[in-house]
Amino acid sequence: MWLQISSSDNGYGSVPVSDGPTPLQRRELVPTGKLRVGVAAAPAKSALFVVKGAGGEPRGVTVDLGKELASKLGVPVEYLVASNSGELIDAMSSAAIDVTFVPIDEERRKKVDFGPAYFIIESTYLVRAGSDIKSLSDVDRPNIRVIGIANTATLRGAARSLKNTTIAAVKSVSEATEMLRTGTADAFALTHDALPPIAARLPGSRILDGNFLQTGIAIAVPRNRPNALAYATSFMEDAKASGSVRRAFDDAGLNGLVVAPPSAR
Repeated sequence: MWLQISSSDNGYGSVPVSDGPTPLQRRELVPTGKLRVGVAAAPAKSALFVVKGAGGEPRGVTVDLGKELASKLGVPVEYLVASNSGELIDAMSSAAIDVTFVPIDEERRKKVDFGPAYFIIESTYLVRAGSDIKSLSDVDRPNIRVIGIANTATLRGAARSLKNTTIAAVKSVSEATEMLRTGTADAFALTHDALPPIAARLPGSRILDGNFLQTGIAIAVPRNRPNALAYATSFMEDAKASGSVRRAFDDAGLNGLVVAPPSAR
């Protein structure tokens, strides 16, 4: 279910005119006159996930980055909140959003164009309390019930790595958390940075060392909009270099996260 939030508090006066887009870049990035930013919500903030405030408004890293991009473009921003990153790709494919921030994988490259990454993720598993799973290899056994978020890079990465069991898709982090809590799943595939607050809600659960997937979370725009991609690329590199990404991490309480290096993909 989509939640649409509009914001006009963009601080336009702080953006130099020289930083503005060309008319063609503006048309490709903001075809409706407002920047429609897709974000994914979860129970706790991460480099990817936002949380919803008391009034339903999204808060988190990608909200801050979307707001800054709209500010540089000089347009209002509207947020479309989804329950997972796969829904964001679908929304972009249907022209419901103009920009989003999601993990990169080859399947998604068929549908969107990616700019630079702002954070490098590593995906692993959270295992339920009482499980005998101690390592990534322990997950790949018959009858181990593995779950991941539908239509995501992490789910596809886990599916490629598992030879002796399969992974089932769930819609959201909240659904996966409940399945671990009730013992109806043994292992939940997600990124390392997103798992600690989930593990804290599940006493006895464990985050496994290592990873089965490493990729970047990057800015994404619809395919075949080269001018939009050029501006989005410049924006993201500037946001990393200027400290904007660092501030977004810190404001979200994610002080331990490391900003991706220049030109990371």
